Amino acid sequence: MSFRPDSKLVSDVAASPNFEPRVGGRRPDMLLLHYTGMQSSLAALARLRDSGEPRVSSHYFVDEDGTIIQLVAETERAWHAGLSSWAGETDINSCSIGIEIVNPGHDFGYPDFPPHQIGSVAALCKDIVARHDIRADRVLAHSDVAPGRKQDPGEKFPWERLHLLGVGHWTQASPVARGPLLDVGAVGEDVSTLQIELSAYGYGVSVTGSYDPATRDVVAAFQRHFRQAKVDGVADASTRSTLANLLATRPLPAPAT
Repeated sequence: MSFRPDSKLVSDVAASPNFEPRVGGRRPDMLLLHYTGMQSSLAALARLRDSGEPRVSSHYFVDEDGTIIQLVAETERAWHAGLSSWAGETDINSCSIGIEIVNPGHDFGYPDFPPHQIGSVAALCKDIVARHDIRADRVLAHSDVAPGRKQDPGEKFPWERLHLLGVGHWTQASPVARGPLLDVGAVGEDVSTLQIELSAYGYGVSVTGSYDPATRDVVAAFQRHFRQAKVDGVADASTRSTLANLLATRPLPAPAT
């Protein structure tokens, strides 16, 4: 079982049996980044190709030295997102391409991502985004679409560098400073406004006016991606200002044809 790689950047194909057709023949319009979260590269690659339950996979695998391996053809639905949502969509696997980046993750020390690896990730992302015309604000973290359940690729992932290389939506985070904040237990109009703005960007959060644990998880996911200096799930002025700037600068959807 093999296939021709979709990207010229691929060094090898190591086909995974864990895929199926995209539901409704959906074309991918989202790029989702993960870390492997396992102690070794070999163990992670084996897991993504293991037909035992639970079955998981991704389209691409980027090793620590920058080597890019393709596991699933882009035309197919890989199993990388799990229970997730974004902008009202819940079948993220059908609308996305997934990249697994080798890093042991928070459970195993969470080291920095090597520069060569990030260079390869950026080049691969640019290639995928260009070929599929993926909007910048739909280049996302696993934690963005599954807050409370996932942390990857985490607050050490250099989203700003990716943006400078032409990938993803970004705004300079507002500085962390003393001031008013919203935390679990808060209620009222300010909480509703925060929830509305997070939902408007795409996060799966209910507008209840109550700062519950689910809202805290979404805020922490937002911070891991866009306000990495402090990830605590507390909506301080820096978090809210950064979110407002992102909403003001996000790309406009393409006009309907």
